[in-house]
Amino acid sequence: MSPESDGNKSVAPQTKINVLGTATGAAAQNPPPKETRAPLYSTAQFIQNQYKAPPPQNALSGARYRQRRTSKRRRRNEWVWVILAGGMISVFGFLVLAMIVLIRLPNSVQEVIPTADLRPALPTPVNARNEYIADGRRVGVDVLQLDDGSLIEMAPWDGQSRYTIIVGGLDSRPDQMGEPVRTDSLMLVSIDPTKDSIGVLSIPRDLWVRIPEQEKHDRINRAYFLGEGRATGYGPRLLQQTVSWNLGMRVHNYILVDFQAVIDFIDHLGGIEVTIDYTINDERYPDMNYGYDPFYLPAGTHVLDGHDTLRFARTRHGNNDVRRAERQQMVLYSIRERILSLNFIQLIGQAPTLLATLGEHVQTGLDLEQIVQLALLVKDVEFEDITMRVMDFEYLEEYITEEYQQQVLVPRVERLPILLAQTFGEDYAR
Repeated sequence: MSPESDGNKSVAPQTKINVLGTATGAAAQNPPPKETRAPLYSTAQFIQNQYKAPPPQNALSGARYRQRRTSKRRRRNEWVWVILAGGMISVFGFLVLAMIVLIRLPNSVQEVIPTADLRPALPTPVNARNEYIADGRRVGVDVLQLDDGSLIEMAPWDGQSRYTIIVGGLDSRPDQMGEPVRTDSLMLVSIDPTKDSIGVLSIPRDLWVRIPEQEKHDRINRAYFLGEGRATGYGPRLLQQTVSWNLGMRVHNYILVDFQAVIDFIDHLGGIEVTIDYTINDERYPDMNYGYDPFYLPAGTHVLDGHDTLRFARTRHGNNDVRRAERQQMVLYSIRERILSLNFIQLIGQAPTLLATLGEHVQTGLDLEQIVQLALLVKDVEFEDITMRVMDFEYLEEYITEEYQQQVLVPRVERLPILLAQTFGEDYAR
């Protein structure tokens, strides 16, 4: 405390106020008694005077009495400093512990106790920045925050065996929405997580096969049509059963898209790049309204938008279904390359909005989490571990049916296991 002020009160320059409020100095009326306590300026002195023992009543000499009082004062001072030091150490230790907890807290995995559904309150934009934490997990590293606010584990497919999907293009035009249609193209995609490999086999739409619950053989592209004719939503299941029955492979799921889905998806990616060493000149390419939309593409490298990608994949005039299947696989590969060249995490995060936009143009038995997990696995598969094959005339024979004189392709059953093993591996049937 300043000797010249006490709070806001002014004091004469020669006056001093001790901590007990006693005036000292020249301004005092009478000089202080001889036994008056000296001004206190420390906690130790204050405690000492508060607990000063009364003069001894026995006949101790003055020197002995002062020596004893000094010894007691020293012991008290020692205990005071021990207490103060212990308190400071405790406070410092608490602060260090608190800092450690605060630093480690974001990186620790917290136990999530389910309460209410908080997803509607979350922000809608995709956020893949690592510093944001969701339930103790890092967004963009441990979990993916979709554009609808929901979270999905950022983990590739963790199955112990292969996962096979039949991918088909539906020959559906605007005036046929909701009606049974045929599949315009078919590809069997099998993912083996144990080997980090992918096999893709294109199946010609005119393949002459046995369809379950049918007495006669039929084109494979009619399996979906016949299933939908029996019951709405049964088409994909009958298609899966037909492929499994004729190829001896288990088909776990399906993805079916119509023409508009292909156009919208490619445009969403900003187009794809393809390279061909021959010229396409299809003057009778069918448009969406049963007319013609001539398609010409010279040899070379081209960036195609959604409309031209669809025509590139569908045109069949001037060559055969084998060449057509090769182009469809080229489109599939180009889509993968285009996705990997973009912000993959952000693109996957837009899956809910994209699926909602495509709406009835896409059918699949995969849920959103399976789509994300499979996509994460597929993107990490090296190019040399992706095998793409076409069921060509080494495994097919042309045939004209007796009834209706249909031109179809009959599989060479004895050679199919060789093709399947080359495409998916020796254990393709497991």
